[in-house]
Amino acid sequence: MSILSDLKESAKTALKAGDKERVAALRMIICELQNEAKRTQRELDEGSELAVLRRELKRRQESIEAFRAGGRDDLAAHEEVAVRIIEDILPNQMDETELSALVERMIIETGAVSARDIGKVMSAVMTEGGVRVDGKSASRLVKERLS
Repeated sequence: MSILSDLKESAKTALKAGDKERVAALRMIICELQNEAKRTQRELDEGSELAVLRRELKRRQESIEAFRAGGRDDLAAHEEVAVRIIEDILPNQMDETELSALVERMIIETGAVSARDIGKVMSAVMTEGGVRVDGKSASRLVKERLS
């Protein structure tokens, strides 16, 4: 069963339970997955669905920061519901130790020696780690190591 199918079932359950905020968040996520399928003109596989979810997670986190900075805690709370749902769906992210070990291994494998090689290392880290790698944390670790 695809992630989209699971989300649709969750939305039905939340609707029956009367959880309006969860229903709204689930519908937003479902809409984004469907829009991506229309944009690419094909059915999304699990990897593509996870990529859309990671993108939406990042958007929601940025929105929370912006809403809080603007004093709109009510809107930030709504976005937090969506973030929790997306985080529940996504595989667990690598912890700092595991990510650091991966970065070190990719630096050795790619032969990187300077800041010019950051792109090469990041590409290898993201390819090797897949959906479990937080790009922001990986980028910070690679820059620290190569600078």
